[in-house]
Amino acid sequence: METDSSFSIVHAYDGTPMQEVKKVNANAVEVMLTRADALHKSRAKELPTWQRIKILQNLIKLMDSEADEFALLIAYEGGKPLSDARIEVERAINGVELAISELSRHAGVEIPLDITEGGAGRLAFTTKEPIGVVVAISAFNHPLNLIVHQVVPAIAVGCPVIVKPAGPTPLNCLRFVELLHQAGLPEDWCQACPCDNDVAERLVSDPRVAFFSFIGSSKVGWYLRSILAPGTRCALEHGGAAPVIVADDADFEQMLPSLVKGGYYHAGQVCVSVQRIFVSNAVKGAFVDGFQELVSKLNVGDPADPETEVGPLIRPGEVDRVESWVNEAKVLGAHCPTGGVRLGNRVYAPTVLVDPLDDTYVSTSEIFGPVTCVYGFDDIDIAISKANALPVAFQASVFTQDINRAFHVARDLDASAVMVNDHSAFRVDWMPFAGRRTSGLGTGGIGHTMEDMSQDKMMVIKT
Repeated sequence: METDSSFSIVHAYDGTPMQEVKKVNANAVEVMLTRADALHKSRAKELPTWQRIKILQNLIKLMDSEADEFALLIAYEGGKPLSDARIEVERAINGVELAISELSRHAGVEIPLDITEGGAGRLAFTTKEPIGVVVAISAFNHPLNLIVHQVVPAIAVGCPVIVKPAGPTPLNCLRFVELLHQAGLPEDWCQACPCDNDVAERLVSDPRVAFFSFIGSSKVGWYLRSILAPGTRCALEHGGAAPVIVADDADFEQMLPSLVKGGYYHAGQVCVSVQRIFVSNAVKGAFVDGFQELVSKLNVGDPADPETEVGPLIRPGEVDRVESWVNEAKVLGAHCPTGGVRLGNRVYAPTVLVDPLDDTYVSTSEIFGPVTCVYGFDDIDIAISKANALPVAFQASVFTQDINRAFHVARDLDASAVMVNDHSAFRVDWMPFAGRRTSGLGTGGIGHTMEDMSQDKMMVIKT
């Protein structure tokens, strides 16, 4: 017999208790799936588009009224600095607005049939239908906005959704789901499911699940895909080790602050965070001097302090991991002009490593911490080849004043998006967002996810 238990949620910065959250057990998951599946199969219980829009409009008002509370909650449970947490809340609200806007274009098309004699005398068109029950597993690093990206598209197109928040950061998700219900969404249409991993596996692999949305580590994401029931569609968003190419004509005044933001935003815990910076040897010395000076001045501390720029890592174990990877690089010859030390049980100093070996962890794996690596190059094509050498590929960037060079690098980098004269972590929520190779499957972004969670039905009428 299964017994009730709970998660202890703590402040990411100091580990002090915040709240107990009840775990959902396997029996409760079965009830959730049964309710969600019944909703999808019952045409009588469908929510018309105008009603879904009204619910989402109500949700925007409720979220806006609690924006400050959401921002503090993001800082407390996830460790994101308050200034960045406020931006996340704004993006989350904008994401709901974007879904409403997308619904005006979420429609089928006419299919011309009379282009051959055999198709003459027929009219064909498609309509959009919800794909079915959606299960979403989310990540800790954007505990509100990622939930919006996975849940709101499902609600917008009419899919029942069950969402499992990240273990350390469930509170934003739970409050968001409460507000959805307050906005008028019947409870069974969106169910929050904080649970253990074995229960999550049972949820994901159930044949009643039509679409699976995952944001998290590559190892977990590809494993969960392997246990999906036949017919379940999915989208996976993993991480990368974002490369940046810095040419000898780069504008340092514009570039350096951009790379500092892209590398140390949320202590580097971003899937497209700047990690590997390939710099022309002609300007490498000046780059390292200027870059490490800005990094060394970053304000590190309590994420609830408005002045903080870099907060904690999500768990003490992550500090241990980052520390071991940096120490390995240093022992094997990497120069560390700033950082390279832990600042307590949960915080690691913003760190710059120069010329770590190609086969060290910091050069081959996603660091997901406040560490960037600088490598020199003489031949830009060799730098591009090294940038493309890993099995991960997501976003990348190049800094140059030469438009031909910018096109050359952007063409040859293996990335789903290449930023020119901007850091690799740039994103707005209506652009396509996709990992290549082991970095993911499918395309994120509110509108793209709405398409994923829909299916076309064609009607052919013989006239």
